[in-house]
Amino acid sequence: MDKVEVISEQQKTMARYAKAMGHPIRMYVLELLSKQTCCYSGDLTEVLPIAKSTLSQHLKELKDAGLIQGEIEGPKIKYCLNQENWKVAQSLFQSFLKS
Repeated sequence: MDKVEVISEQQKTMARYAKAMGHPIRMYVLELLSKQTCCYSGDLTEVLPIAKSTLSQHLKELKDAGLIQGEIEGPKIKYCLNQENWKVAQSLFQSFLKS
């Protein structure tokens, strides 16, 4: 008998986003980026009470999940929301929370 796939692609995507959002520092970064166009990793290290290496790991998690994107500009990295995936995440979570 064939097994039926019970987990949808939407559920997998939402779980990936939720995992990336599962830390207060990452939520802070997402909230900050949702209110402005972009920011530089150096600016974040001045605001957040964590080591640069720790911040880099948090940014990597968000980037790997597709919620943010980074662009190297000289010695700095500019981070912005990945607008397309951010809209997908908003839609998925809104639908899920309404059900």
